[in-house]
Amino acid sequence: MKALVPVGRPSHLRHTNALTVLRLLREAGSCSRADLVRASGLSAPTVTNVVGDLLALDLIKTLGEGESSGGRPPDLISFKAERGCLLAVQITSQSLSFLLTDLSGAEKATSAVSLAGHKTTPETVCHLIGVETRRLLKKQTIAWEQLLVLVVAVPAITNVNDGIVVSVSTLENWRSVPLRSLLNKIVECRVIVENDTNLAALGERHCGAARLEESFTLINIGVNVSAGIVLGGRLHHGAQWSAGEIAYLRVPTITHRLPRLHEFGELESVLTTSAILQEWNASLVDQHSKEAPAQEESDVVKILDRAQTGDPKAAEIIKTRAAIVSDIIMNLALILNPGLILLGGEIGSHPILLTSVQEELVLSEFAVTRIAAATLGELAVRWGAIAVALEKIPLVLLPQPRD
Repeated sequence: MKALVPVGRPSHLRHTNALTVLRLLREAGSCSRADLVRASGLSAPTVTNVVGDLLALDLIKTLGEGESSGGRPPDLISFKAERGCLLAVQITSQSLSFLLTDLSGAEKATSAVSLAGHKTTPETVCHLIGVETRRLLKKQTIAWEQLLVLVVAVPAITNVNDGIVVSVSTLENWRSVPLRSLLNKIVECRVIVENDTNLAALGERHCGAARLEESFTLINIGVNVSAGIVLGGRLHHGAQWSAGEIAYLRVPTITHRLPRLHEFGELESVLTTSAILQEWNASLVDQHSKEAPAQEESDVVKILDRAQTGDPKAAEIIKTRAAIVSDIIMNLALILNPGLILLGGEIGSHPILLTSVQEELVLSEFAVTRIAAATLGELAVRWGAIAVALEKIPLVLLPQPRD
């Protein structure tokens, strides 16, 4: 008698077929077995066996009969997205932001936790993540064990393989932090730790301005300066996980100093929100100006708006920044030659900076292709985290069989 292959531990071939069918069902939403045969290239008996396995594992569900095209109405099946959930958490110096979705990436809940009044040590932050995660799941009546993937975004260089945060200067005691290990003591699901700008780039590819782009770069200019590089549809991290740390670029007009791991990059003293605000407010001290004195600002967007409406002082500040950003773009374009370069962050995505940069680069004959504004804003990081989680779901639901 032929030995039966247990559903929970399929052979490698059967496992591969199951992954294929599961992927097609997740992409299609719902379809028939005949649709799966056509889309997968697998035989009808193979698809029937795989569908049986997936039903037994409670990963798919039957929907009843679909519309007939002349013969017997087909039985429709779909991926069971409600079987579990995914969670994205974004850590900043001021808050923790959460995005909860089902296994198809459909939003279920969002929330934010202020870090004001709290210690910001790794242990405290992990505790707050655990508390808010439990609250979110309870509110959505989702069991703790249904959380399958947690992706955490941090504003720092991260060793994704080991789940280690190299350094965060704006939080307490964040150097060589084994963040994944700390969180695995709190949650039982798969934990992924990633740089926030890298995730913002994936967010724009998932549901923003870079959809269908295989190779592009997101340059984020706001509180910090950094880049997320996507090549061939995948993040480029570099040998030491520091690809995209453009704040440390040695721009001739800015600095020749070598980068130091636990210090801010020199470009952050020129391009960031605090740098622009500082220059604007310092310029108001000029007593020789015959113009009506301008007001001090605490919102960098207002200075950018002033430049857009023709304020000469604001326009000069932005023109200087646009020249620096143009140099960065040209250098990245010559090295990587991506199909698209996105500008993100409250400074980078502002129309006046985008227009000024495009004017700087208009005479370039090659390398720079398209330059556009990112569209997701601060949501890009969390949606990028969900995109990463969605990639992991097939192997979480269907682990590799043991030999």
